[in-house]
Amino acid sequence: MNLVYKGKTKDVYALDNGHYSLKFKDDVTGENGKFDPGANTVGLSIEGIGLENLKVSVMFFEVLKEKGIKTHYVGADLDNATMEVLPAKVFGKGLEVICRYRAVGSFIRRYGEYIEVGAPLDAYVEATFKDDDRGDPLVTCEGLEALGVMTRKQFDAMKAETQKIAGVVKDVLAAKGLELYDIKFEFGYYGDEVILIDEIASGNMRAYKDGEIVDPMDLTAILLEK
Repeated sequence: MNLVYKGKTKDVYALDNGHYSLKFKDDVTGENGKFDPGANTVGLSIEGIGLENLKVSVMFFEVLKEKGIKTHYVGADLDNATMEVLPAKVFGKGLEVICRYRAVGSFIRRYGEYIEVGAPLDAYVEATFKDDDRGDPLVTCEGLEALGVMTRKQFDAMKAETQKIAGVVKDVLAAKGLELYDIKFEFGYYGDEVILIDEIASGNMRAYKDGEIVDPMDLTAILLEK
């Protein structure tokens, strides 16, 4: 395998068959030695967390496959903590999409004068550029078009896939007595198709139980328990 990209929590390798292999690492984002899934820097290492994140991702990707929803997922090797994926290309230098069911986090920081914390949202979708230096700025559909990053047709497809996939994750969590407040995805394109890429891990979502947020580590354990 040839190393293509060294990331914060995953390394990307090129495979001989034209696919990529994602190597999940035990490094997690955070600051001052404290785990924070929203941070832009590696804060610490937690032994075994890479494999746990891979297991959660595989669980969700397999559910999506059963429902006929195409993603970049091909298969996984749990013994080596790797996931084989299609060679999808990112939009621009990386684009993240958030689906929100309740008003929390950065949504409240921006719009708190107009809405209460925890107020319901109807699968509200917003996009941000992956840009640590600029604080991952929000971008509209029109902005993406103007910048040549994505067409309106691609944005509409991405939005529809986001709401569909978030709905699947929401149902999985609900079956375990949890409520999904929001979830962050990353999309790319493979040929003419806009598909989900990267991972679907506990650190990319906010889940609540009885009105209290569930720590990502605890959420991982709940999702993986038989």
